[in-house]
Amino acid sequence: MLLPLLLTVGTGMGYRLLRDWGGLNRDQAHLLMVLHEGEWLKPWLGSNGETFYVLLNGLGLLWMLLSGAGMLWQRLRRSWGRPTP
Repeated sequence: MLLPLLLTVGTGMGYRLLRDWGGLNRDQAHLLMVLHEGEWLKPWLGSNGETFYVLLNGLGLLWMLLSGAGMLWQRLRRSWGRPTP
């Protein structure tokens, strides 16, 4: 999940910053949007490539959020169960 999320975050931030502060127009920054939205998967997955990429990114992010929250909950439960000195 690391590479797809890094690609999505990096290209999304790059697109916005280059458009707003870098002075690029929409056509000049289009390559970043192609990478950001998963359009580059079309040759292998057809027209559903973008949808598949977004779905996997979203599910992966949700999984990481839920598993991280679960680990935090376990840590908090352990620390609450300890008697204070």
